[in-house]
Amino acid sequence: MAAKSFDLIVIGAGPGGYVAAIRGAQLGLSVAIVEREHLGGICLNWGCIPTKALLRSSEVFHLMQRASEFGLKADNIGYDLEAVVKRSRKVAGQLSGGIGHLMKKNKVSVFMGAATLAGKGKVSVKSKDGEETLTAKNIVLATGARARNLPGLEADGKRVWMYKDALQPPHMPKKLLVIGSGAIGIEFASFYNTLGADTTVVEVMDRILPVEDEEISKFAKKQFEKQGMKIMQKAVVKQLDRADDKVTAHIETGGKVTKHEFDTVISAVGIVGNVEDLGLEDLGVKVDRTHVVTDEYCRTGVEGLYAIGDIAGAPWLAHKASHEGVMVAELIAGQHTHPVKPESIAGCTYCHPQVASVGYTEAKAKELGFDVKVGRFPFIGNGKAIALGEPEGMIKTVFDAKTGELLGAHMVGAEVTELIQGYVVGRQLETTEEDLMNTVFPHPTLSEMMHESVLDAYGRVIHM
Repeated sequence: MAAKSFDLIVIGAGPGGYVAAIRGAQLGLSVAIVEREHLGGICLNWGCIPTKALLRSSEVFHLMQRASEFGLKADNIGYDLEAVVKRSRKVAGQLSGGIGHLMKKNKVSVFMGAATLAGKGKVSVKSKDGEETLTAKNIVLATGARARNLPGLEADGKRVWMYKDALQPPHMPKKLLVIGSGAIGIEFASFYNTLGADTTVVEVMDRILPVEDEEISKFAKKQFEKQGMKIMQKAVVKQLDRADDKVTAHIETGGKVTKHEFDTVISAVGIVGNVEDLGLEDLGVKVDRTHVVTDEYCRTGVEGLYAIGDIAGAPWLAHKASHEGVMVAELIAGQHTHPVKPESIAGCTYCHPQVASVGYTEAKAKELGFDVKVGRFPFIGNGKAIALGEPEGMIKTVFDAKTGELLGAHMVGAEVTELIQGYVVGRQLETTEEDLMNTVFPHPTLSEMMHESVLDAYGRVIHM
């Protein structure tokens, strides 16, 4: 059978791949996309979207428990975990189906199967119906990543879970251990803790949410502990002894190992790139610690072969993958484009309270040699936060004292995952402290705290 020929083949239909395919098609390229499992990838099916649906349920449950604070009555409050999960799966299904529609609308040819690079410009696709060959001058690898499985801490789906198990739990944990306090670990810890699980988080670094600014990590930790979470920092889970109804974890802190019993463990210790069985070695593609090595334009060094999103390394964020997908499609179509800068990408964690940040932490800015001005503003000083019943939080901004450039912004509190975008746009437009101070923020909104934090950096704060 003759090979089918395209201008662009995208391998992987997650938020990087499907966006690259759409943008390529918009620019007049003939595009094929190959996906072995689900359109929408992990993000839509088993990651960002279904977790947010679960967390929304726990947030509403939390508010129901606080009904009397708002002058409301709610008796016999409870939840049906099966129904919570069902809603989450329905949300994921709706969006995944939407991707299929977008592919059709943009005339992207979809091939469901496992892809291998069969040579330069050649992709072999194996599906249940057999094998076929596709050719294209340009190929984009967008195969994503999967959860890291540490030896001895492997998931079994019964008592030890990965994120997929935690999204479709076989039981409600009573006593839960979460290994790892990055975004995934903390989001699941927050969800199950809110639903009443006695939750312990173990983090190997000296603080939880280790990529965040230190002040934000400390603030978040205090809030989690107030909610009854136990947090062990500078701690390592050495081994798990599994029984039918429990898991005994051997946890080392300060050189001493102690045993703790749990009925459920969630492992969230990072991710590894999906680089296997793609034929990368034969083409001479450089792979470093399970990630494809690329330049700032996502080029692999093999002509016509690009890698975007999680497979190309940190930050492992859907919006970074999508943006790289657009950039690469434009590059292939001969347009002038700009590389995606990691420090201009916001990170969002949807625990309770939420955490969001963009740019450099205060420590990183100092390490890079900047003379910094730092501003802070607490939620307790904001009218809207108090009216919402969400007075716990803070906003922190870091500026270059010489130029007034906004180097970083860090937030913890209600809805900060939505607020952060204001600073992201500001950084993109190369705004200075003066621009931000002269901007009129609407009242009463949480966004006013963004203004006050900037004013505070320059000794002009009003409401504190």
